[in-house]
Amino acid sequence: QVTLVESGGGLVQAGDSLRLSCTASGRTFFTNAMGWFRQAPGKEREFVAATSWITGCTYAPDYANSVKGRFIISRDSSKNTLDLQMNNLKPEDTAVYYCAASRDSRSIALRAGSVAYWGQGTQVTISS
Repeated sequence: QVTLVESGGGLVQAGDSLRLSCTASGRTFFTNAMGWFRQAPGKEREFVAATSWITGCTYAPDYANSVKGRFIISRDSSKNTLDLQMNNLKPEDTAVYYCAASRDSRSIALRAGSVAYWGQGTQVTISS
């Protein structure tokens, strides 16, 4: 059974930082695109960031415009983990954040909704 488990959410003030982590178990996702989505109350789930597998242990990052320059996605394929460093957080970043994995190696597929596995989500709340 494949599981994605997120951790690291919480309540912080605007301008603060948080680091989310996702640990995958049940299989490896070495060549699969993995990433983060979020869903705010009353809104649809949206893409945040992802990594595409390029070759070997090289992955290319991909970001939504709303988080570009503030968030950094990183991946440790040896540990099957995916992290999201979120800096300069804003109240509009408040949402439940979900880890996701695709059967495709490209983040463009993940962006388009080609998600094979979802985590259970972790709440991130930013106060103004």
